[in-house]
Amino acid sequence: MASLSGVLKVILILLLIYYGLKILTRLFGPLLLRYVTKKAGEKFQQQFQQYQQPQSSTEEEVTIDKKSKQSSGNKDVGEYIDYEEID
Repeated sequence: MASLSGVLKVILILLLIYYGLKILTRLFGPLLLRYVTKKAGEKFQQQFQQYQQPQSSTEEEVTIDKKSKQSSGNKDVGEYIDYEEID
């Protein structure tokens, strides 16, 4: 059987670890969050620059071909079938 002093030591150690992590998280949490957001911002900026470089270095002419408008009555949508309801 476990002794009472052993159980109390385990509970005390667990409480110290819990509160120690809680204090460390409050101290270093904002610093860690700032570091992570800074790194993510740098990564996004780098990806954006990689996307922009090929487009700015090779300027090509863009043409848009428009289709002529057709009247909506000329569309072949199918055959209309008249029906009657049977009681």
